[in-house]
Formats: sequence, structure tokens, C-alpha cells
Amino acid sequence: MTTFTVESERPRYQDPALAVDERVEDLLGRMTPEEKLAQLGSRWVFELSDADGRPRPESRDLLQNGLGQVTRISGASGLRPRQAAECANAIQRILVEESRLGIPAIVHEEICSGLMARDATVFPQAIGLAATWEPTLAEALATTVREQMRAAGAHQGLGPVVDVSRDPRWGRLEETFGEDPHLVAQMGAAFVRGLQGEDLRAGVVATPKHLVGYGASEAGMNWAPAQIPPRELRDVYLHPFEAVVRGAGARSIMNAYVEIDGVPCAADPDLLTSTLRDAWGFDGCVVSDYFSIRQLASYHRFATDAQDAACRSLSAGLDVELPSTDCYGEPLRDAVRDGQLAPATLDTAVRRVLRTKFELGLFEAPYVEPAAAELASGTAAHRALAARIARKSLVLLRNDGVLPLRPGASVAVIGPTADALRNLFGDYAYPAHIESLRNVLESGGDPLWEPPAGLEIDAGAIEGISVLDALRVHLGDSVRFARGCEVDGESREGFDEAVAVARGCDVAILVLGDKSGLTPESTTGESRDRSSLDLPGVQADLVRAVAATGTPVVLVLVSGRPYGPPEVHRLCAAVLLAWLPGEEGAGAIADAIVGEANPGGKLPVSVPQSAGHTPVFYAHKHSGGRSHWRGDYADAPSAPLYSFGHGLSYTTFELSGVSCRQAEVPWHGTITVDATVANTGAHAGDQVVQLYVADRQGSVTRPVLELKSFVRVELPAGAARRITFDVPVGQLGFHGLDLEYVVEPGVIDVLVGTSSAELTLAGSVTIVGGDGPPRKEFAGWVTVE
Repeated sequence: MTTFTVESERPRYQDPALAVDERVEDLLGRMTPEEKLAQLGSRWVFELSDADGRPRPESRDLLQNGLGQVTRISGASGLRPRQAAECANAIQRILVEESRLGIPAIVHEEICSGLMARDATVFPQAIGLAATWEPTLAEALATTVREQMRAAGAHQGLGPVVDVSRDPRWGRLEETFGEDPHLVAQMGAAFVRGLQGEDLRAGVVATPKHLVGYGASEAGMNWAPAQIPPRELRDVYLHPFEAVVRGAGARSIMNAYVEIDGVPCAADPDLLTSTLRDAWGFDGCVVSDYFSIRQLASYHRFATDAQDAACRSLSAGLDVELPSTDCYGEPLRDAVRDGQLAPATLDTAVRRVLRTKFELGLFEAPYVEPAAAELASGTAAHRALAARIARKSLVLLRNDGVLPLRPGASVAVIGPTADALRNLFGDYAYPAHIESLRNVLESGGDPLWEPPAGLEIDAGAIEGISVLDALRVHLGDSVRFARGCEVDGESREGFDEAVAVARGCDVAILVLGDKSGLTPESTTGESRDRSSLDLPGVQADLVRAVAATGTPVVLVLVSGRPYGPPEVHRLCAAVLLAWLPGEEGAGAIADAIVGEANPGGKLPVSVPQSAGHTPVFYAHKHSGGRSHWRGDYADAPSAPLYSFGHGLSYTTFELSGVSCRQAEVPWHGTITVDATVANTGAHAGDQVVQLYVADRQGSVTRPVLELKSFVRVELPAGAARRITFDVPVGQLGFHGLDLEYVVEPGVIDVLVGTSSAELTLAGSVTIVGGDGPPRKEFAGWVTVE
């Protein structure tokens, strides 16, 4: 082991009483070039620790100069929470007690559907969270993630995903909050606030991703270029990122894999420096999406080699390479030595990393208490929150009255997902990701993973019950089951059994959809894009076969995307979209079917008639196809199958008193809108009241509608609530001819309703111009009385 001289007095950077910037500069001044480079790199947990979490013999060599980040101690291992905490402590102990400067590492984890870790509660995937239209639930979910991560010794979460996605062919739609920039921004900002907390010394660094345009790739293909014009880029795709940075204070950002107009996002200085830092004031760390720096040479053919890729990324403003040190290792060292990269550029990135570590309080508290990690994982409170979100995420797309089930009805439960708990999980749930790692080990390698030979991971038992078992809890012996077919594949061998079971029952509940993940047999998830929006395999034919018996069909879609075709939906008496609802999802689905819960979720995406209709989104331009003089395609309607914001209920609602208080408002003022929502039916239920605006005329063309506010209201039968929306005029601007943000004088129509297709005019407001630049606002206020 190398021996170092111990200073007689404590270095200034170790003094917590000093300002963070002063500590950063003191530490930076003491660092060698090798120690600086180490802060910009990372290592997989399995590079540093064995399967039991103990340090590998080679780990000390990898850590001798320090380390920026450790990748997925929980998410890429089979360690239980206590073991993960012990593993984190062991790695930190080597860094703090055996390296010259004692700089702790940041441990990061995936958090798309809760903490991706063994024994952690699997929450609904993000698209289902978006369908709740309740940002407070996003904040609550992120708060549980923060508590679990800090207890296990982790400090940075790779989320939330704030990509705007308008193409359901893209396999990662399920990880997003949908198609609308305002809804995405509100859900994302709430998640960031919950994850980071009020004090980052007890919080977790949020990493909104993927900057930018990842969800707008050509043909819905993963990693394909994003063809986004500059104004749309700013008004739509950058908007949620700006909201989480300027409005919620996100301390990290992750780049997108894609290129925009010939420049990959991982090496775009206009994006990562001019926009993110100079325009928005971001002073945190940009971390690379996994392997995206190397991809500049190997995939995009944008850089000549690893050294060139490292220089381009670091110079553009990308600070930390994940998931393991590659281009930011020897290639970057050589670039600095050879004068290809200025040392000052290196120092700038190192400052950002060190600042984050000081803000997290890692120098004062590098270790955690392992016993606390067990107590913070998979608790009853976490499961209760997962169940609440799952119930709130359910979207009732159609219903002729068959739901909720009448008492005493005999039920046929059919479908490949009816008895498959695993299919309730999204692609970044722990069981799905362990499948991915095992697939790599069995196949002999994959460019996205580099696990050591002989690595074995025990994923443990999956918590929860299936939809079939949950329905049996409610309905007992009246339930009969037949699988019918698999999620994918062409076999119809089970059709006869399914048809026979359906004929003998009052109602057939078909639980169909996806298996989400990254493996080849997955039908949705990262890298699992689809050219068709029809149900995978022969599942649509199964619906047709069962419907032909005359037994009413209830279709429960457990999926990462909203599937058709429309004809299949029309064959069903009811369609319930459950998304990927997590380990408590089966109970939520069963509760809704029997009427113990009333679906109240709303679509965060428009549902196209077919893949040929893509993209379909409500905020299209006046020339955008749904409004031209013919209106429809020659062979099909152009309107969506279901509109953005749509969702039915077992009760009925009525809006009244919808009105604007102002006829004129200054550009720095606020528009106030009143409405009363009443539950006019016989069941308690939730209604999401949505406020949209329509700009009558602008200096550039404007969307036909834009969501600007919303609120979900719980109402007992017969009850009414008065709602007041306060919308800052600064929220109504756009990027004008010079690409600067502007709020233009003119007439704005304000509409309130229960979906983008069911709206009432609240009034028309004239915006009066003023002097000086407008202040961009990201949200207003809603009062419910």
C-alpha cells in the first residue's frame, strides 16, 4: 500500500464550517491530474465487489486515486438492503481511509418505478404515475425513494424521465410522463422536489433525463435521430427540463443518446452549456447516459476515437462518464497531456463533482448504518403508497355498464398476463433488469454491460400476487381460468380452452398486454420498439375468439403503451388500461373490476387509431392534419381512438359556472378562472378538471390547444367543489421569430373541461403588452373549496 505524509493540521476542505466553494477550491488545489480524472469516472459495483458485497482484490487499484461514482450497488447485484449498505460502506472506507485525499464517491441507482433494488417495493411505471394527474403522488413516491437510497448509502437517482413522448411505437414511452410538456413538467418537478428534499445533505441528487428529444426519435426507434425544429425544441421538448432546473432546482442532468441536426446530445455545447448553464443558470453535474461518450465514435461516427470523444464531451459540458470509466480514463489523460484539452476545462468539471459531494454532506457522513437500510425498504407504508398510485392510475377507456361487476356474476379470467405477476412490472423494475443481466451472461456479452465472467445474481422472490389471484380473493369459486395464448408468438393452441371457459360464464375478463424489459422476448421497454400498435402475438385474435361466444368481454390492458386495434376495443364491453402497475397493481385492478375502487385516471397520451396515424397528439397546429379541409385520411378517421385527458368513471360529473374573471390582463398579470365540478352519480369518484388555452393568432403558428393547469378532485356522490385556477400570463408565452421567449399581446381563449376533446369556453382574455422582457412561468395555482 502507498504511504502518504499526514498533514499536522486538518485541511481546509475538511472543515464543514467553511463555504462549499471555498472547500472546493482548497481541495482542487491539492489534487494531482490523476486524482482529478478519477472524479470524472465511475465503476460498476461488480468491478469493485464480489457477489456478497465484499471488496474485490483489484478494487484498491481501481480506487487508489479516488472515484467519482459507483454504479448501482443495489440495482446491478443480488444484495439485500443491509448488504448493499455494507458494500457501500466498504467501498467508501477504501476511498476515505486509504486514498490520499479521502474523497468519498457518489453511489447512483435507477429509480424509474421506485428504487431498482432487491426487496424494494415495485411502484407503477412512470406512464401510470402520469395517468394519476396528481403531482403530489410523484413527490410522495420520490420521497420514499430518497429514504431508501440514503439508508442504503446511495446518493443520486437516475430520474425522473422528463422526455416528452408522442410516439407509442417507442419502447420507452412507459418510462415517461407522456405527450404534454406542461403535464410532464409538473410531474417531473414534483418528483425532483421529493427526491432532493429540503436539504441535500439528507437528500438524493435528482437526474432528469434524457436531454433532449430522446422520445421523438425517427420511427420510434431507440437511439435514432430526433428531427425537431428549433422552436418546437424550445417550446415542447426543452420545456420540462427548464422547469425541473429553474423551477425545482435539479442538481444533475443526463444527456440523451440521440442526435439533433447532426450533433449528438452528448457533445453539444449549445445544449449542455449555452442553454443548460448560461441561459438556465444550472450549476450541477451533467452525467452521461451509459456508454454515450464512447458512442460518439463507435455509433454516431462523430468522433474519431475515444480521446476525441472524451474531449468533445467534456468541452461541451458533460462532466461525469457512466457507468464505468472508459473515455474519461486514459484517453482523457492523454488528451490533457498532449495539449488537446485545456487543464482549465478539466478543472471546471471536477469543481462541479466536488461541489455536489460537499452539498450531499459526504465528507462529514460517508458511512451509513446497515440496519437502517433494512427498515427503510419494502415497508407497509411503501406498499400502501404503491397501491394508492396503482388505483389512481387506472384509466377506464370504455364501459357499456358491465363494470363494476354485478354481485354473483360468474367470471372467466383469460390471458397470458392474468396469472403472471412479473408482467405487471416496467422495464426498470429490479426483476426485469436482473433478467437483462442474466441474458448478457448467458449470451456471452453485450455492448451495454461488462459483467465479470462467473457473476451470479440471486434476484430473490417477486413480491405481490397476480390479477387472477386478486380476483379470486373477491370472487372465490366463481372464477375460472384459461391462459389462451402467450404474450408473444403465434400459437393458438389455448384458444379452444379459453372459448369453452368463456361460454360457461357471465363475463370474460381478458388480461392482455406486454412483458416489459430489455431482453429479446420483451415486447416493450428500452430497445423494444414496435412497428405496430396492435396487441403483440395473437392476443387480438384471442379477443375476437372470446367475443364471438357472445359473452361480454372486459379487456384489461397491462401494457407499456396503449394498444389497439380499434376494432378489438369495439368488441369489448369495457376496456380498462392498467399500464404497468407494479407489485400492488393486481389488487388495484381487481378492486376496480368489482367496484371497490372507482377508476379516475386520465390519459397522459393520445391513443392513435393505428401506427400509421402516428404521431397523434392534441396540441397539433391548425395545419396539423386533424383540422384540414378534408379532415380524415382516405381510408380511416384522423381523430385519435381516445383523446389526451380522456378517462371514464362509474359515476357522472357535471361542470358549471365556468368563467374567466378578467376580460383584459397585462402581460405580467394573472388570469383567474372559476368552475364548479359536481358528482351527479351514485358512486364516489375522482374527476380531473383541465384548463387549456388557445392563442387566436401569433407571430408564429400556435397549437390549437395547450394544457396550462389541472387538478384532480375527489367527490362523494352528490357533492360539489368550487375550483379556482390562477394562471400567470408568463406561462402563456412561446419562442418567437428570434427564438426568444415572448408573451405577445392578443386574444387568448380559455377552456375548461374533462379531456382535450370535452371542453367548455370559460371566456376570452386580451393580453395587453408592456415594457421589458416577460418572465417565464412554469405553473400557477389551483384552489379547491
